[in-house]
Amino acid sequence: MPLYETESLVKKASLLRLAALDIADGMKNGNFSSLYRGQGIEFSDVRDYIRGDDIRSIDWNVTARMGKPYVKIYEEERELQVFIILDTSLSMHTGSSKTKYTQAANCAALITLAAELNNCPLGAVFFDKTINFSCSPVQGRERTMLILAHLDKAAKNKEGGSVLASALTGAGKLLRNRSLVFVLSDFRSTKWEKPLISLAQKNDVIAINFKDKLDRELPSLGTVTFEDIESEITMTLPSSSPKFKREWKEFDENNTKHMTNTCLKHGIIPVLMDTKDEPLSVLNSIFSHKSKLQ
Repeated sequence: MPLYETESLVKKASLLRLAALDIADGMKNGNFSSLYRGQGIEFSDVRDYIRGDDIRSIDWNVTARMGKPYVKIYEEERELQVFIILDTSLSMHTGSSKTKYTQAANCAALITLAAELNNCPLGAVFFDKTINFSCSPVQGRERTMLILAHLDKAAKNKEGGSVLASALTGAGKLLRNRSLVFVLSDFRSTKWEKPLISLAQKNDVIAINFKDKLDRELPSLGTVTFEDIESEITMTLPSSSPKFKREWKEFDENNTKHMTNTCLKHGIIPVLMDTKDEPLSVLNSIFSHKSKLQ
């Protein structure tokens, strides 16, 4: 679909905002009610005065009109704080059709716009071999456009290396209130487990692991020189060998299983997203799944 091609996300903001409406509804309809926190009170209704009620809560206008005392009922204003941790490293810029980064960037854009629609404070950390963008949660259109602009910028700046562990640790330091955190990465990194678990102890975390069919199966091209785009280490490998193909697939399966099991063990929602998947559908399914768990 054109919605998920490489056109600037800033330019597509209006179209994406329409697509984000369903996600916004999922955020506000109780799916993540445990994360909402009070930010003040607003008038809701009135009820009959009951002996012992604070006389300062009496609505004198209604009392005068009705001829008996009524008190005001207030509802606590509540908001959900959202945070995005996005992997922009070189391995995310690979894929057989769309790249993993294209998928992750569109997910991040939809989450960003859904947060704006719900007036949620939103923050983010983007990283490759270093932390290249971070901001604490703030409400408003300005924050939305800032994040979309950095998503576009990251699509062009492709650096090897991944400091996923540092990004997770840094996010934990930025978040003073319990938040809904999305981790968008292919998890092609090391030592991320403890920081992720620590982040999940104080926040609700959804970890989206981006996959591509080339992670599971290589085309048979004979003996080929491979380069690890993160470490730049090169090796000559037999891509047509059945044994090599089996080991390649098993390596990916073991990594995926390890990530999923780590998440499930520590109350983190693991999600696998292929480069052929529809970001909007996957995000909507996350909220539907969460609502069933509550």
